[in-house]
Amino acid sequence: MPARPLSDETLHLIDAVRTALAHRSDVEERALFGTHAFFVDGKMCIAVKGEELLVRLPPERHGELQEMQNTRELSPGGGMKGYFWVEPNGFSTRAQWSFWIDEALAYNPHAKAAPPKKKRDAANTQPAPAKKVAAAGTRAKSATTKAAKPLAKKPAAKKHSIFEADD
Repeated sequence: MPARPLSDETLHLIDAVRTALAHRSDVEERALFGTHAFFVDGKMCIAVKGEELLVRLPPERHGELQEMQNTRELSPGGGMKGYFWVEPNGFSTRAQWSFWIDEALAYNPHAKAAPPKKKRDAANTQPAPAKKVAAAGTRAKSATTKAAKPLAKKPAAKKHSIFEADD
């Protein structure tokens, strides 16, 4: 089944994140758990889902950040400390936007990368072509998006619709 097309708001938000990270050469974009995620230095840093941002921040500041307006924990049970959804009202001004981008980028060098996928024992795996067919389906497209995409340099002063009220 093909993926649903992204809304204009989502595309604008993805473009705004792309622009904010354009100065970096270590950014990779890929699908991750229903989001459009931006990995910096191999670590998930920021993601977009619908009209919300998912930001990865220092776990030790979790209590402080969860008290902020327009944010909510990724996992209310506390299993994912440091991951927060930021609602559109939480990044509607340039100052708010910069806060979340700067905080996520500042924490990124200290964040742990996900452990590499373990290779299965050769006796327990199927041949690669059969495995790809079995797992491909709608994932065939996402497999191609996992490769690093070159980011074109964009002008820093680009206006995004998410900031129109802040001009």
